[in-house]
Amino acid sequence: MTLPDERYRSVLYAEQFLKRLAGGEYPRVPKAVREEARSILRHYPSDYDMHRAAVGSPDVFQERMEDLHRFVLKGQLEQQEQEENERIRLEVRKQMFGY
Repeated sequence: MTLPDERYRSVLYAEQFLKRLAGGEYPRVPKAVREEARSILRHYPSDYDMHRAAVGSPDVFQERMEDLHRFVLKGQLEQQEQEENERIRLEVRKQMFGY
């Protein structure tokens, strides 16, 4: 289960990693890998793009979440996940045993 602020940070951390990779911070990385990282960064979302995504789709990306909101949302997502797992478990049981 990934929360919107975790997803947002993940994209930012991936950008930082690609920059380090392309910039030669990691020795012994093949030139082709560095060039691929540079190529990906060319079309990577800017800070402005990420901000717009967070504003436009707060259920997908959020720059940060208040602790209470985060706690409640995490509980809701965990409940949904448990319900989905139970639904799948019952469906498999029905298919396997006919009830």
